Amino acid sequence: MAGVPVRSGDATFPKAMDNVTVRQGESATLRCSVDNRVTRVAWLNRSSILYAGNDKWCLDPRVVLLANTKTQYSIQIQDVDVYDEGPYTCSVQTDNHPKTSRVHLIVQVSPKIIEISSDISINEGGNVSLTCIATGRPDPTITWRHISPKAVGFISEDEYLEITGITREQSGEYECSASNDVSAPVVQRVKVTVNYPPYISDAKSTGVPVGQKGILLCEASAVPSADFQWYKDDKRLAEGQKGLKVENKPFFSRLTFFNVSEQDYGNYTCVASNRLGNTNASMILYEETTTALTPWKGPGAVHDGNNGAWRRSGCAWLLLLPLAHLARQF
Repeated sequence: MAGVPVRSGDATFPKAMDNVTVRQGESATLRCSVDNRVTRVAWLNRSSILYAGNDKWCLDPRVVLLANTKTQYSIQIQDVDVYDEGPYTCSVQTDNHPKTSRVHLIVQVSPKIIEISSDISINEGGNVSLTCIATGRPDPTITWRHISPKAVGFISEDEYLEITGITREQSGEYECSASNDVSAPVVQRVKVTVNYPPYISDAKSTGVPVGQKGILLCEASAVPSADFQWYKDDKRLAEGQKGLKVENKPFFSRLTFFNVSEQDYGNYTCVASNRLGNTNASMILYEETTTALTPWKGPGAVHDGNNGAWRRSGCAWLLLLPLAHLARQF
């Protein structure tokens, strides 16, 4: 007998064994080459007869006869599943001498993630353990990576990802990928939230003239978001207090003075807190004096932003005029 290899699954007669590889859900074709000496043919799965000649012996509707000719005896298994994997035998009778050819069907299965850790919230400094379990044929390769602009490459090539002493920079999404080259990798993500106490990143003193609008800004980073409170000296400022507005957002608080008065000047404290702790920063709202350029007034004209100083300099200049006049007379 002569054998004709076929990719989709030939039992090349009389070779002892060939492998046929198909993906789950596809059709597997098993071909057996015969010649005019063959008197009887059959396909068997292990010890069960699938077809004998044109007669179907199995009850599985997915198994069909494709060809029974003088040169070929072929069957097809449709919608292949993992339980179809295993040895198949083409048995022929020639001149009262039975001969067989075997083929091993291999079923590949796309990767599938069947178990993955839930989103987690943990305090900074704690330990994190993430799990990603996947199935497939062949067994898929599992990789973890941190979805972050600063992250480079994989951080784990295992089902388990361990992070010891986690920092706030390590918060974010972690992606598990399962791949085995049967199909495109499958991915799922786990969100890791790292909690930490407030940290005030910006709190600056501000100068404002009397009668103008003034703003003190306090910016803080925290998870969960910080709650803000404002104090002047030791007195807490209440929302809705006349002439003031307190605007709190997740990452900053703004204290607005609509019409600054002398009484508004002084030291202010911003307190940022969450369930993990609190911090504070002090800033000053002070009177801002505007230094303006003035026209040239001749020698001795001085302006330092204070009207009293300007008047004193002006009087000194006027006193010089009669003295100069008297000097010319004498």
